[in-house]
Amino acid sequence: MDVGYKKHFRVNHGANQFVQGKGHINGIESFWSFAKRRLDKFHGLPKSTFYLHLKECEFRFNCREQDIYQVMLSMIRKNPLF
Repeated sequence: MDVGYKKHFRVNHGANQFVQGKGHINGIESFWSFAKRRLDKFHGLPKSTFYLHLKECEFRFNCREQDIYQVMLSMIRKNPLF
């Protein structure tokens, strides 16, 4: 299960640090804003599928500058379902 810990960066707010390399607070705040707006449309989700919805939000957020149809098509061509 990929939970992103290998890509996790820490920012030490106690030392008045708000940016460290690629790690900054705006990135995660931007993602959660995006995810909340997207998931709010469902008016609640079952706990059993929440993780999948959240992973979809992660994918859409990371590909938001691209044509998502083309990204998905490319992924399916590289990894056919059967």
